[in-house]
Amino acid sequence: MHFPDWLRENRNSLLGTLAIIVIAGAVYFWIYYQKNIASARTQTQLTNLVTQLPRQKAEIARAMGKGDQSYLLIDLARDLKDFAGSTGNPQMSALALIKRAETIRTELHYRSGEISRDELTKQIGEAQASYEQALKKAEGVPALAATAQFGLGLCEEELGNLDKAKGIYRAISENAAYDGTSAKAAAAFRLRTADDYKTAVVFRPAPAPQPPTQASAPTVTIRSGDANAAPVVIPIPVNPTPAPAPTAPVPAPSPAPTTPAPAPVPEANAATGG
Repeated sequence: MHFPDWLRENRNSLLGTLAIIVIAGAVYFWIYYQKNIASARTQTQLTNLVTQLPRQKAEIARAMGKGDQSYLLIDLARDLKDFAGSTGNPQMSALALIKRAETIRTELHYRSGEISRDELTKQIGEAQASYEQALKKAEGVPALAATAQFGLGLCEEELGNLDKAKGIYRAISENAAYDGTSAKAAAAFRLRTADDYKTAVVFRPAPAPQPPTQASAPTVTIRSGDANAAPVVIPIPVNPTPAPAPTAPVPAPSPAPTTPAPAPVPEANAATGG
C-alpha cells in the first residue's frame, strides 16, 4: 500500500537507473556488432591479399616476354605489411607477415634482370625481418610458427648459408610442438637433400642433329593357333612400296559331261530265264 508513495519519492533515481541500463545495453550491443562486422571484413581483406600472390605470379610468368612486371609483387608486399600493422588480431598479422616475406623472396626469383649481391642481401634481410616478426606473433600457434621458422631457413639458403639453413631445418624437425605441420615435413625433407645442392650441375652438350631417317611403324599380329599367345610385333615401313594387286586365279576348264548310254531293251520273243 506504500508502493505508489515509494515510486513518487524515488522516481528520479529509478529513471536514472533505467536510463543507465538502457545505455549500457545499447553500447554492449553496438560493440559486439561492430566487433563481428570488423572481424569479418578483416578476414575478407586478408583472404583477398593472400590469394593475390598466386594470381600475380601467373600473370608475371605469362608476361615475361613483354617486359619485367615483378614490381607488382613489391606493391603486394607493401599492402600485406600495412595490413599486418593495422589489424589487432595477432594470428592474422602473423599470416600477413609470412606472406609478405614470401612475396619479397618471390620477386627476386621472377625478376628478369641481374641482381647484385648487395641488393640480394638487402631484400632477403627484409624477408627475414618479416619472418621473425611473424614468429613472435604466432606464439602458441604451431602451424604459423613452424612456417615462419621454415621461411628463415629458406632465406639462409638463398643467401648461400647452407649450414645455417640446415641448423634451422634440424631445429624444426626435432621440435615436438610442430608435429603434424606441413612445415616440419618440408624441413625434414630439405634437411635430407640439403647436401645435394652443393653439387655443381653440368649440362651435356646438345647432340649434333642427325639426318632424318625413314621411321617404321610396328604392326601387331596375333597367332591364329592360340588366342592367348603373346602378340608378335612386326615392323613395317611407314611408306611401303605398294605391292602389285593380286589377280584372281583363272579356273581350269571342267570336262564336258558325258551322257550314259541307255540300257539295252530286251527283245519281245527272247526267252527269259527260268
